[in-house]
Amino acid sequence: MGEVNFPEQTPLYHALHADRYARRDLIERVERITRRKLIVYFTNISHPQSAISKDDIEHFQEMIYDCLKSKRKSIDLILQSGGGDIDSAEKIVTLIRRQIQSLRVIVTERAKSAATLIALASNEIVMSDTSELGPIDPQIVIPTPTGRMMYPAQSFLDGLRRIMDETQQAGALNPVYFPILSNLNPALIDFCVKAIERSKQFARNWLEQYMCHQNPNKAEQIASQLCDAQRYASHGAVIDWKEAKALGLKVRYVRPTDRFWEAVWRLHTAYEVFVRRQQIAKVYETSRVSIL
Repeated sequence: MGEVNFPEQTPLYHALHADRYARRDLIERVERITRRKLIVYFTNISHPQSAISKDDIEHFQEMIYDCLKSKRKSIDLILQSGGGDIDSAEKIVTLIRRQIQSLRVIVTERAKSAATLIALASNEIVMSDTSELGPIDPQIVIPTPTGRMMYPAQSFLDGLRRIMDETQQAGALNPVYFPILSNLNPALIDFCVKAIERSKQFARNWLEQYMCHQNPNKAEQIASQLCDAQRYASHGAVIDWKEAKALGLKVRYVRPTDRFWEAVWRLHTAYEVFVRRQQIAKVYETSRVSIL
């Protein structure tokens, strides 16, 4: 009889972790195509704990450690996230960029808000027809009688400016605004201004170092456009690969039928099914690291 190659794990252990081994095989397939180390940060968008946070830091360092152990300093990051904390996003970027020479971000389906900011710190963003980035305008959490609501910081400033313009034209403040302004906290206005500048500064600084290192003015222009609440009226607005290129970002478009993208998309769907079935918030994986 011919020789049969079985997995190195025991039968029961391999069966219990079959999903993980299938993803590992796909990760290694992508790496054979690209000849780069692949790390994956995949979040379950519908899970309440899926946002980028400080809890991600040590897990990212674990994946980077694996890259360094394998002597790879050029990595691809599959990034699937709806966004989250901007300070945590910057810490993640700093961890990667201090230890890794070349970073490509692969957006299989979505990298929004703070995840878009992470993508802006790469050397190149890889996208296809399913991929989308998003605006980086900061959102402010406001408690309401029915729960917490998210509002664009720019909307508070635009609303206040509109009241000021109406008052200047009319020569007096409309009484309808009395209850609104009486509850307005000056610190919130200052916070909104600083939050917008913080987001813009994040984008500008990292773009200047990598994608736009030959043209710093271009970095400022891209950062301002991505923060513009007038250009993108919705925080969830879709920025596809064509628009991302038009903004001036370094984007590599890959056809859905491309061999590389098929491998990446198969990996994406494997994660999507896994996190939804298991109700897992996040997965951090390389070929040798797996943290749920």
